[in-house]
Amino acid sequence: MKWLLAILALLPTASFAQAYQCSLPDRIQPIEAPRPDGPPRRSVISGYTLAVSWSPEYCKTSGDNTSMQCSALNGRFGFVLHGLWPESKNGYPQWCSVTPRPSPQLLRANLCMTPSARLLEHEWAKHGSCMAKTPAAYFRSSSILWQNLRWPDADRLSRQDNLTVGDLRRAIVLANPDWRVDQIGVTLSRNGWLKELRLCYSRRFMPVKCPRGKFGLPDSAALKIWRGL
Repeated sequence: MKWLLAILALLPTASFAQAYQCSLPDRIQPIEAPRPDGPPRRSVISGYTLAVSWSPEYCKTSGDNTSMQCSALNGRFGFVLHGLWPESKNGYPQWCSVTPRPSPQLLRANLCMTPSARLLEHEWAKHGSCMAKTPAAYFRSSSILWQNLRWPDADRLSRQDNLTVGDLRRAIVLANPDWRVDQIGVTLSRNGWLKELRLCYSRRFMPVKCPRGKFGLPDSAALKIWRGL
């Protein structure tokens, strides 16, 4: 991953994107080891996907009001990192190892990026173990990509009349001139609310055109965005 560090060191550094007034908890509760939801699959990595969630949609629809992500006790969250996923032409790699487990200190250090210790550990075990030797290396790669993204004001965008998926893609490109609209996948809930983004990268972590399965809905699709910040 040294070349990833070298490439991204040349890019401007953004703050933790839309983690408003994030404060880390003093400690995190112990969590159980993640249980694989599918078979181990090791295959040659052909690229990567950075999955980014719109937190207000999750908090609005899940009924969760006690977690760090949704309680507002440690800050308010807009776009948050779901995870960095290695991709392969023969099915994406997964569950290469569930060990070593990340330490509580490492999980806590990344909570302003992904405000769920359980999700952080799950993402390492399912995806990160197939692309990095240690949890620290995986989260370091994720953090470098994350901190070099800038986000539009989605709350303001949500007030636009006749909002479309293309409007969101163009707003992201305006904030990140090195990106193109065809490199940004968008997924919505069944009711048309913004759920997640899929940012597509090459093996060298450079933005690339998303394959059809990752691109999601066309630019013309109507879009709604929960406000919650």
